[in-house]
Formats: sequence, structure tokens, C-alpha cells
Amino acid sequence: MLKKTAIFHLLLPLIFLACQKKEEKCHPAEEVAYIPIELQVQRMENRLFEAKGEGDIAFWLEEYPYFTKKYLQEDLYPSREALISNLTAIPQDSLMQELYNEVTKEYGQIDDILTDLELAFKHIKYYYPEFEVPKIYTFVSGFTSDLYIDKEMIVIGLDYFLPSDHKFQPPEVPQYMTDRYNREHLVPMILMAISSAYIESDLSDNSLLAEMVFYGKAYHFTKAMMPCTSEELVIGYTPEELAACYANEEFIWEHFIEAEIIYETNPFEIRKYTGEAPFTDAISPDAPGRVGRWIGWNIVDAYAEKQGVDLVDLMRERDAKKIFMNSGYKPSR
Repeated sequence: MLKKTAIFHLLLPLIFLACQKKEEKCHPAEEVAYIPIELQVQRMENRLFEAKGEGDIAFWLEEYPYFTKKYLQEDLYPSREALISNLTAIPQDSLMQELYNEVTKEYGQIDDILTDLELAFKHIKYYYPEFEVPKIYTFVSGFTSDLYIDKEMIVIGLDYFLPSDHKFQPPEVPQYMTDRYNREHLVPMILMAISSAYIESDLSDNSLLAEMVFYGKAYHFTKAMMPCTSEELVIGYTPEELAACYANEEFIWEHFIEAEIIYETNPFEIRKYTGEAPFTDAISPDAPGRVGRWIGWNIVDAYAEKQGVDLVDLMRERDAKKIFMNSGYKPSR
């Protein structure tokens, strides 16, 4: 007897075009487009690798105190001099110099990234007028930090986002994750991280459903702020993986129902469906990883559409079960 998982069908990208959700128009509304936004950008990797000595480094540490304190974590050093000495040694390391040169080749210009960030920030400002645009810094971290994000600052470790076939890759990060550490996925990853500041949840609910809905709200938020961005870039799937999810949506959902797991609270079981992995083996070795998050996204979208809930109210809704029960979610056939 064949295992049930064997019927998970892998489909060609052509099918993806037929079954993906209808993309929103890629022209922002006038009320969004005309929101004034000023991006402040600093290429800190250039400041470091082009420094003439400790004096130059000391100067820009004084010039950017928040970056120095929060990102470089000055408090971990016995003195400012110790931090300067550590930073001065970085450009003198031949491997770090080569890494910097490779990053410069790939990210010498980042106008496209800044354009995407600016438009995303305009959307956030539209929904949340109190939003303050964070300063943008880039850096070559030597694979110590991919993204640092708080209300005041975003620091992008550009070395993490070299092409997946580049000889420099972040150590101890599996291939299925590094495949999406690239230029195309960079801004969606930033928006996903920012979304957590706006998502309200019932912290006492530690069920699989709650986690699915949390990620569903994060993807919904990211897509709303980046309406021109494809679904696969938002969730980090290939077109083939997303096509297979749509083609097998009914099969995937039947597994959740038959296994009676949506209210599961065992973190090890939850991780099987929402954790980072090359595939969701509990459903099928052909099912992409994190498929529970994708189902959560569908549930959240269905709820927002059926109930006519705007984005701000959707993010405020803490009750995952309410979202699910009132979503009317049914897999597409």
C-alpha cells in the first residue's frame, strides 16, 4: 500500500501562474506615493575598510554613537580604545579584505534596495502615521550578523546576502536557508522582521494554530507593505514549491484536520510544521518546509477578506482561534 504522502504532486512553474493568488496592482495609490519619506543611508563597510587608521575609525564611532552602542556593542569591550583596535584589525585581514571586495562588486550600488525600502516605509506610514523611518546602515560583518533591526536603525550585513552560488557563504547555515539569502529576498526579510512590532498575540496561547496565524499575519503585513512583491519572495519559496503547495492545498489541509494537530501545544510537534527545514516530512518529503506558516497565511487572508477587516485591526486581533473560526477558510480545489 502506498504511503499517503506519495500523492503530493510536484508541478511545473507554469501551473504556478494559474493557481497563485491574484497579485495586487504594482502602482501605489496616490495617498501612499505622495507620503514624504527621507531615507538616511550610511555605507559603514566603506567607512571601515577605507579608514586611514585608528583616528578615522575613532571619528566615525563618535559620529554614529547609536550604531556604535547597539550594533558594535561597545559595552562588551573594556574601553573605546579596545573597540577601535578590534575594528582596525579587520581591514588588515586578507580574507576580510577579499570578502569586502566581493560585497562591493555585488552591492556597489543599492538604489533598487533603497527604492523598495522607501516604498515599503511609505505603506507603513500610511497605515501607521506614527511610524518613524529608521536609519539604514550597511556593513560587512564577517558573518556575525545578517540583520539588526530596531525602531531607530536597520543594519544590513551585506556579506550574508551574496548570491547562493558565491564562494563566500555564511558558515553553519544550511543550504535551504542560504538559497534565500540574496538581493531579491533582502527587503521582504526586513519587512517580515518589522511586522513583529505590529502583530498582537495572546501570549498564553502556545498552540500550533496560534503560531500559524502569527506567521500568516506577518506574511499578510509584508505583502501589504510590498504589494508588487511576489508571494514566493515574501514566504521564501521557489515558484515550484509554491505551485506545489497550491496544487496540494486540499491534501495539506486534510493532514492537519485528520491528524488533529492545529491545537497541538508540544513545541517539538509544532516545529515540524512551522520550523525552518528543507521539507515538511510530517506531511510529505516533497512538501516544502514551513508549510504550516503558508496555511496560516491563507487563513489570515481568508479572514481579512471575509470579515472586511483592515490591516491595522487584523494585526490587533489577538485571538487566533477567532481568526480561524471566522475565516471560512477552505482549500482551493
